[in-house]
Amino acid sequence: MSEDRSLRPVIGITMGDAAGIGPEIVLRALSTPQLKTALRCIIIGDAVFLRKSAEIMALELDLVSFGDDPQTGTTEVFDLGNLPADFEIGVDAAVTGKASAEYLIASVDLWRQGRIDAIATAPISKKAIGMGGYDYPGHTEFLAELTNTAEFAMSFFAEKLRVVLLSTHLPLLSAIDLIKAEKLIEIICFTDREMRRLLSKDVSIAVAGLNPHASEGGMFGTEEADEIIPAVRHCQGKGINVSGPFSPDSVFLRGFRGEFDACIALYHDQATIAVKSLSFGSGVNVTLGLPLIRTSVDHGTAYDIAGKHIAESSSMAAAIKLAGDLVRRSRSQPHF
Repeated sequence: MSEDRSLRPVIGITMGDAAGIGPEIVLRALSTPQLKTALRCIIIGDAVFLRKSAEIMALELDLVSFGDDPQTGTTEVFDLGNLPADFEIGVDAAVTGKASAEYLIASVDLWRQGRIDAIATAPISKKAIGMGGYDYPGHTEFLAELTNTAEFAMSFFAEKLRVVLLSTHLPLLSAIDLIKAEKLIEIICFTDREMRRLLSKDVSIAVAGLNPHASEGGMFGTEEADEIIPAVRHCQGKGINVSGPFSPDSVFLRGFRGEFDACIALYHDQATIAVKSLSFGSGVNVTLGLPLIRTSVDHGTAYDIAGKHIAESSSMAAAIKLAGDLVRRSRSQPHF
């Protein structure tokens, strides 16, 4: 008899770029008994390479083919068999980039088939997937196209801190140009809807300022008065529990302490500096707006240490655990 999926959510875990630390951190995370007990975890990748990596790291993992009746104590692999016997570790290459893209495509296919409940992704290289024929800035945009999602955003969960990004991988000057009332209204409304859906409760939202001390009444810039405050007031008028702009040097700490359910960051590093400083190793990247739950690590492929088997796997473990928690929450509580 097949396992009752209400007891253990089924999480598909892409192994990421094989030239980076992805396979290592996935295997090390899944060697933690607590994860295997709480969740049914399926690695989506290359079985031969995974077994070789587990052997080198001396991990006691029984890697078996993904099936309908998992055996207790095993780690399942959905094998694409798409890596050559030898390739260079620690460098961008078309073969590993193409393979990592194929793991992501396979994960969405498995979700569509109802065989997995959520996806947790190990890091990929934007350059390598481009070399492999997939022209996307990263996982977020790739997944959005695979799922035909028009409205989406990158966010980071770090304990009680949840940060949603107005923009992602852009030059800073270009990101500042996007700080317009219309865009801010869109992201505030989007954040309210998606956080209510994921957390199954009413949420409070804080908006970070752009300038020092959120311009301190116009002393250090005009973006707050011209764009951010009008957007916040407009959304308050729509019944959204949003406030700000708050000084960007303190608002994320306030979120981390639980004062807000979500904080909106105005550009990429405003978010990631806060998340990594407050919770490095346990922060999780969550793509909002997708029809499926997708979590990921808060770091990259780390080519400089790839193959040395010294990478820290705590963010990967946190991403897998959060995926399971969000699946359970979605099942047990009514959606708002």
